[in-house]
Amino acid sequence: MVHLEANVNQPLDVKRIGIFLAFAFGIAWSVGLIIYLSGGIANSPALIPGTQTTLALVLIAVGYMWAPGLAHILTRWVTGEGWQGMRLAPRLKKGWVYWLAAWVLPALLTLAGVAVFFAIFPRYFDPSFSVIRSMLPAGQELPFSPMIIILLQLLQAILISPLVNSLFTLGEELGWRAYLLPKLMPLGGRKAMLILGVIWGVWHWPVIAMGHNYGLNYAGAPWLGMLAMVWFTLVIGIFLGWASLRGGSVWPAVIGHAAINGIAGIGALMVQGQPNPLLGPLPTGLVASAAWSALALWLFLSPKALRPEEEASLTPA
Repeated sequence: MVHLEANVNQPLDVKRIGIFLAFAFGIAWSVGLIIYLSGGIANSPALIPGTQTTLALVLIAVGYMWAPGLAHILTRWVTGEGWQGMRLAPRLKKGWVYWLAAWVLPALLTLAGVAVFFAIFPRYFDPSFSVIRSMLPAGQELPFSPMIIILLQLLQAILISPLVNSLFTLGEELGWRAYLLPKLMPLGGRKAMLILGVIWGVWHWPVIAMGHNYGLNYAGAPWLGMLAMVWFTLVIGIFLGWASLRGGSVWPAVIGHAAINGIAGIGALMVQGQPNPLLGPLPTGLVASAAWSALALWLFLSPKALRPEEEASLTPA
């Protein structure tokens, strides 16, 4: 059985970290360039007429998101590192609680963040849920309350999205949490999480610059959106890193990342007007990420949370 071993007494493998980052950024940013040259995100051609399946959407899901996973594989291959310790063993018997946390907490934390956002900015809450009504053909009315749609969306995000989205988030997590995080652990869990969070955020910059997550209709676009993305990857990266380290496997991070992607848009169903996307209601906003930030701070300050399971169980607080 492969364990996520404690690496704090090992030297930092600068060479392999550099090669991995060159692959992860090189592949992803090349895909980003293709997206930009083909019209960007906003004007990307539709692959299926009459749908929202655009070239940019497919390239982001398949090419961009899988770049870190491919970087992991390529780095092992070109450096002769071998294939041991890829962190793919599920370890469900010991790590099931982290699987469960990764599956459920994203929905709870995202909903809490939405509640904080609308509590601070109540003018943006739409009690008539006009966004949902606008999705219907002209003149058609819902046969039930729009709240039912939100509840169904919530159930789908909790029960189905973590499975479906895992096909894509595995590509990122196979790189970030299964390869780069263990390589950074000689620095200690806290430094490793901070460095990885910044790297992960910067890696997103080309698509953020094209309007991903924040659009481009805000003051300081796209630069402030790029910085806000770094904050978001820092706080959720600590959660995903904790789940992976303590669960002894990459799979809690894969599930957690997939769950985050599945629930992220719930706040947009309740909004009216034009709130600043840097603030919310999506969890990528600074205010709407409040619950995520609180959890990240608690994990960051906890003596054992950001250590591998084996080390945490052996080392006194």
